[in-house]
Amino acid sequence: METAINNNNNNDNGYMNQAYVGSLNASTISIPGAYKPNESSNGKKPVSEGSGPAPAPGPGDSPPEVEAGQQGKKRESWSNDIEFLMSCIALSVGLGNVWRFPFTALENGGGAFVIPYLIVLILVGKPVYYLEMLLGQFSSRGSVKVYDFSPIMRGIGYGQVLATGIVTTYYATLMALTLRYFVDSFFPTLPWSYCREEWGAECLDSGPQEASRATSLAGSGVRTTSAEFYFTNIILREKASIDDGIGYPSWSLALALAVAWIIIAGIMFKGVKSSGKASYFLALFPYVVMLILLVRALSLPGAFDGVLYFLRPQWHKLLEPQVWYAAVTQVFFSLAICFGNIIMYASYNRFGHNIYRDANIVTTLDTFTSLLSGVIIFGILGNLAYENNTTDIASVVNGGPGLAFISYPDAIAKFKWLPQLFSVLFFLMLFVLGIGSNVGMASCLSTVIKDQFGHLKNWTVVVGIAIVGYFLGLMYVTPGGQFLLNLVDYFGVTFVALVLAIFELVTIAWIYGVKRLCRDVEFMIGIKTSLYYRICWAVVTPLLMLTILIYTLVLYEPLKYKNYTYQSGVYVFGWCLSAFGVGQVLFWAIPAVRKQPSHLGLWARIRKAFEPLPNWGPSDPQTLKRYQLFVQEGNANALFRRSSIWHKIYDNIFG
Repeated sequence: METAINNNNNNDNGYMNQAYVGSLNASTISIPGAYKPNESSNGKKPVSEGSGPAPAPGPGDSPPEVEAGQQGKKRESWSNDIEFLMSCIALSVGLGNVWRFPFTALENGGGAFVIPYLIVLILVGKPVYYLEMLLGQFSSRGSVKVYDFSPIMRGIGYGQVLATGIVTTYYATLMALTLRYFVDSFFPTLPWSYCREEWGAECLDSGPQEASRATSLAGSGVRTTSAEFYFTNIILREKASIDDGIGYPSWSLALALAVAWIIIAGIMFKGVKSSGKASYFLALFPYVVMLILLVRALSLPGAFDGVLYFLRPQWHKLLEPQVWYAAVTQVFFSLAICFGNIIMYASYNRFGHNIYRDANIVTTLDTFTSLLSGVIIFGILGNLAYENNTTDIASVVNGGPGLAFISYPDAIAKFKWLPQLFSVLFFLMLFVLGIGSNVGMASCLSTVIKDQFGHLKNWTVVVGIAIVGYFLGLMYVTPGGQFLLNLVDYFGVTFVALVLAIFELVTIAWIYGVKRLCRDVEFMIGIKTSLYYRICWAVVTPLLMLTILIYTLVLYEPLKYKNYTYQSGVYVFGWCLSAFGVGQVLFWAIPAVRKQPSHLGLWARIRKAFEPLPNWGPSDPQTLKRYQLFVQEGNANALFRRSSIWHKIYDNIFG
């Protein structure tokens, strides 16, 4: 930490020595394009969270290496501000809420999970979401190029892109599942609403039952619904283990997967211009269907017992690190933070857009949607417990990713009036939610590729991603596909995302500096950053995530899928996958150091690689000039501040 702060101080002095006279002139005479304290970069008067705005001083940046092509070409942009907001809603309010949140809550004790989730959302989710929006909009760079503020840490961006790529492939297979259910919804009788003879006496019809039959089931033990049998035996064709291989893909799911990728590619075909138009429908339609399902779920017998199980806190669970780990990973998935997606979307904004407002809207709506989905799912689980004459909510259905494909269809099957109509609406909603998330993640990949290879046309990149994503996704539609999904989700995504998120926050808060970031915010949108964000970015968020990571590693238990324990070689592969993702930080640090001037010593070159590139800042050349003058003014003021380590730490956080 001391090295990083000293590095910031040296940057201050180095930049000051180069531009001291110019900075004093910029503050005393009128220079065209120079930043004025009472005017933001977009020509509007600044808005402050507290008192009136004042120029936030911050260190400068002047490393020798400039990457060509960053400022030269025109970047795409949203047609209007609403498209950005709707796209963020479609990305963040998606399957992470409706699909992942309920089964994660079920596996972690229902109400025992909600309290940690809300705490983590406030201390991690909201600050990081706003942080990534700021970086993307300020720099107009994708999730890799954004690390021009500290090139040696660019591997964080590459590691997050790798995790995003993995998520993209298996999210598309979830779209294939929803399409299969969507087609099945047109049968005269919903095929999962009744038991087959081969499922035996343990099967319980998901469709409407007479009260007399439900009463006769008393004392017969917990039974499995036909919806669960249908998902496991017919849709997935799931195996008991993968010791003898994963099997061959289902032709129907392979076809549905191809349709999903064609739709994703079609929406992305013209970049943000086409995806922005689709965002209105992708963001708003799901809420119509969810409200219908909410009314139906709460009208089922026993539903309120399930909802109470979901909302009633179990305070002793707060001491279990697994619950906190699950809360952090759920926030990552739900808000899509620390994967590069938010940075990518914000990079297409106009420079002065008010993202402070948008960040609050999206994070609040995301929380509401997760809780709404939880009430619906646990209301259904309460009804299943009622049907099975048990009070143990957690025992009525198997957890895991398939929960949304069991509990939701089971509830729909109980509709006495046109269940097919509600089924069609629900799976269309689920598909729309997934498409919104998938378009965002695939767009992140395409942005990174186009930033690296600017000569490539957008459609060629999109088609390439779709083809690769399709063939990789085929392994998830095999009889052993859910075993693989569980494996790569843990080792290749959640663990990697948590570790890289810690690196990301430390890099931004202590290498680039919270003080610098707050200065950039004020220059861009004229808002003084509140103490809540400063403390979370610098201290609370990284420490909370680091603590959860340490506890998780100390109390690590081998990953299982249901009751199946993977072979030892599979765990070795899993940890190698994690090491490959996290190892991107070291891998890309080496060329960043080698690019520094050869006349410098090794430690001097490493130190230089932590400094921002000279063209770091707004992409517009005129705005960049104003920003550089603004930085120089701040550096002039910083010369007269005390320089002990404790004063530097205090100054970085409280500015």
